[in-house]
Amino acid sequence: MEELPPSLLVEIMSRLTDSTDVARCRVVSKSLNAVSYDIRSVNLVCSMSRYLKSRSPETKHLVTPFKTIFKNLVRHSTNLESVSLGVDRALGGISFDDVEDESDDLYLTDFNFIQDWLPSISHALKSFSVSDFWVQSCWRRSEALSLIASTCANLVKLVIRNAWLSVDGLCSMPTLAFLTLEFVRLDDEDLSRINACFPNLTQLNLIGVGGLKEPKIDLPHLTTCQWSVSNAPVSLIICAPCLVDFDLRCVKPRLIVLDAPSLSNFNLSLEHTDELRLKNCANMQCLQLNVELECLSLGFMFGLLRHCGVVKRLTMDLGQRRVDAVEFGLDVLLDHFPDITYLDLGPGAWRVMENSFRRGGLEHGIGMQMLKELVAHIVVHEMEFTLAFISSVLDKCAKLSIVSLLVHRDVDSYVAGNLISACRTKFPRVRWRWGIWKEGIKDIWVSDGI
Repeated sequence: MEELPPSLLVEIMSRLTDSTDVARCRVVSKSLNAVSYDIRSVNLVCSMSRYLKSRSPETKHLVTPFKTIFKNLVRHSTNLESVSLGVDRALGGISFDDVEDESDDLYLTDFNFIQDWLPSISHALKSFSVSDFWVQSCWRRSEALSLIASTCANLVKLVIRNAWLSVDGLCSMPTLAFLTLEFVRLDDEDLSRINACFPNLTQLNLIGVGGLKEPKIDLPHLTTCQWSVSNAPVSLIICAPCLVDFDLRCVKPRLIVLDAPSLSNFNLSLEHTDELRLKNCANMQCLQLNVELECLSLGFMFGLLRHCGVVKRLTMDLGQRRVDAVEFGLDVLLDHFPDITYLDLGPGAWRVMENSFRRGGLEHGIGMQMLKELVAHIVVHEMEFTLAFISSVLDKCAKLSIVSLLVHRDVDSYVAGNLISACRTKFPRVRWRWGIWKEGIKDIWVSDGI
């Protein structure tokens, strides 16, 4: 390996998924040691086994501190473009009861630790990711974000996980385009400061960010956003004129305001809200709904969403809580979304639609003429009713030519086989696809159509 050209050695070492191997290369070979300082990427993770060894009285004196290993890796490096350090996800299961001291050996967003090495490599750095050890970081407010912003003039991508962040002294960072904050503690004014200091973000992921009561995203260049809200905020406001893809998951917000005229793909998982306001969302093409609603009827939800009448693809599921099955028949759904050509119904949504049919629903179906493809996750309790419902849908949807049915794994194979045979016999014009679904596992496709 030492006979390879230095440029090729740098390329190989830059692609190592575990940079501990780089440290080993430095020890075993002078030539590898020489070229190792030109690598472009460092990726170092503290494993569970390393953590346990560092805590054991029998082995802790044999374990080099994680921070020391990392600093030795990046020190004197001249071309680092990407740095990623963190703890193994398995360490997230360690509780405060398992930690008897106030150690900071894995407190990776520590200002002093980052200041010790970041300035020397910041000139070329484009991507920086740090996943902290929550037990040590959650009660220490870190100013690492301000340090990163003031030091890394060319940073494009930033990922911070498992930390309590301060925005004191945060300065503008016009180069940053991708930001992920996951299981991070912030306040409303902190998020407002991030809006102001990172104005050119095109991709934002806020996953499990706690402490927010009335958060607002106001980013003029944002095109992709994933926002998973862990607490129950008073309101959520999103103003993003260039937003195209939006994945929003939240629990019991009082108000959601979405102003996104370019929005095309919207994935909404929601457990109750008093009010949802959609402004300038007339270009939405794909909509995914996963809703748990106690106080707000789906009829009200659809009344708001009917302003998105150009939706072509709809994926929907309903939670296990009680809803009015008569009100939410398939005909009502498609009347609110008359241009849908593709419909994917989860098991909760299918149950509600089938129950509505049993109670006399699916009598009108004015908006059911455009549907071309249907995917349904079903549980067959009474085959006659399920077959009758499928038949009624196909009778009313003249353009429906592809039907994919995923039958629950616990349904008797004889019953499932009879349903499949009856559907094929009665509607030979349809291309049928069959599969199996079960909670918590990936759908399994058995037949890809005939």
